[in-house]
Amino acid sequence: MATSYKVLGQSNPAAITLTTLYTVPAATETVVSSLTVTNRAGSAIIYRIAIRPNGASIADSQYLAYNTVIAANSTVAYTLGLTLDATDVISVYASTTDATFQAFGSEIA
Repeated sequence: MATSYKVLGQSNPAAITLTTLYTVPAATETVVSSLTVTNRAGSAIIYRIAIRPNGASIADSQYLAYNTVIAANSTVAYTLGLTLDATDVISVYASTTDATFQAFGSEIA
């Protein structure tokens, strides 16, 4: 099995829209080492992060962060070690278009 270390996803989602940041490819496992949320606005915003196993519809039990406040012009970094299976999805959401999400890790195929 080969391991690729990479940027898994980068997104500047539309406001108040649950958006796919990353989907694990078929026949692949992924370890998400870190995930960042950046607020580029001059005021606080809220964000959400969810892990949807096998691309399931969103459910309350899937949220890692829900309506979490991030201060103006700041970044939050999560060091996670999340293990994901093929077709699992990381979804993100922000209250404005001023949020940037990035995921970094390893794909094992």
